[in-house]
Amino acid sequence: MKNLIALLLLLTLSFGVVASEPVELQEADIDLSDNASLQRGAQHFVTYCLGCHSAKHMRYLRFALDTGVDQQKVLKDIAPEGASIYDQIHSAMNKHDAEKWFGVQPPDLSLIARSRGADWLYSYLKSYYVDPARPFGVNNLVFEDTAMPNPLWQLQGEQHAESRRTIYGEYTKLILDEPGKLSEREFDRFVNDLVNFLVYVGEPVQLERERMGKYVIFFLLVFSVIAYLLKKEYWKDVD
Repeated sequence: MKNLIALLLLLTLSFGVVASEPVELQEADIDLSDNASLQRGAQHFVTYCLGCHSAKHMRYLRFALDTGVDQQKVLKDIAPEGASIYDQIHSAMNKHDAEKWFGVQPPDLSLIARSRGADWLYSYLKSYYVDPARPFGVNNLVFEDTAMPNPLWQLQGEQHAESRRTIYGEYTKLILDEPGKLSEREFDRFVNDLVNFLVYVGEPVQLERERMGKYVIFFLLVFSVIAYLLKKEYWKDVD
């Protein structure tokens, strides 16, 4: 009887955890070997994000070398007009104007993918909805009361939040009211490319680290065998 009560209590707590979860994150399709996706993501970042946010830990030259893109093409198709290939990806917005317009300086996004995670970013950029009570008229399901307006509203369209109830609790669903310039599938790809770029910026050497890690593990295994044989050789007379 005690075991049955304990089991029912555990199930109740589990359902409570599920119900208290604000939103289920959507999974981003991250592929840092997809240079075409990274190039599109860089273009999206400069076009829609660089006005407020910087990615100062990355230079245009490093991006060109890592993705195999011609440097002049990077300057023409990705970097803002007047930028040098050696420049860091800096926003033109100064701190004073940022605090005046938004109440806070928009953060640098160099490490945002490492601190928040790719799935969080992907879900956040897709989860804006109309909220007249907010200063910019929008809110976000993933990051409630966010200070950032929706930079992609023209592409995605406008959504409203609708509360629904199930046996497990209440949850919020986003309903598209006015379609944007992109279809749902095109917008998903757009956001995924942008997040893919931000993941790359957070750790440009990730692919190289993973390739090198295989050799390091192989070396450690071989070294462990040699160390074990040496140990047996040195201690055989003692045994």
